[in-house]
Amino acid sequence: MTRIAIFASGSGSNAENIIRYFSEKENVKVVLVLSNKASSGVLIRAQSHNVPTFIFTKNDLNECSKVHKVLKDYNANMIVLAGFLLKIPLCMIKAYPNSILNIHPALLPKFGGKGMYGMNVHKAVVENNEQKSGITIHYVNENYDEGDIIFQAKCDIDKHDLPEDVKRKVQALELCHFPNVIESIIP
Repeated sequence: MTRIAIFASGSGSNAENIIRYFSEKENVKVVLVLSNKASSGVLIRAQSHNVPTFIFTKNDLNECSKVHKVLKDYNANMIVLAGFLLKIPLCMIKAYPNSILNIHPALLPKFGGKGMYGMNVHKAVVENNEQKSGITIHYVNENYDEGDIIFQAKCDIDKHDLPEDVKRKVQALELCHFPNVIESIIP
């Protein structure tokens, strides 16, 4: 059985969507939601679905042992980053080779890297007069947004779109595709 741990820093709409999607599946279960922010909405969403939560610090993540122990306690064998803003340390990548996925709100390799998250990405897309944006689901490696790409989906950007319009279009793609793509790579 695939046992997913979701890392998230924000409101948790993607995490909740993943939890709902896999709640009916027999071979996949979301076993834990972890966050580096005690005030993040993802914790409330997870608890409303009876998914255990764990809060950690940036140091806890970088030192690996505390976070890794919790993941082992829940027998997590896949990690999904759903709006998680911290860089995953090499010790975690080595512990979960080809088992950490991220979703990025742009068509990588454009608009990726340190500082490129959330509205920063959507503003950059508009400022660069892009005609397309979308999502990229990729494996996580030691560099921000440079892991092997698993899936991309595109949306059209109108010349009058504001960053908020781009955000809305991209979030629709995230909710539509992320759980399906996760399921597609499960052995």
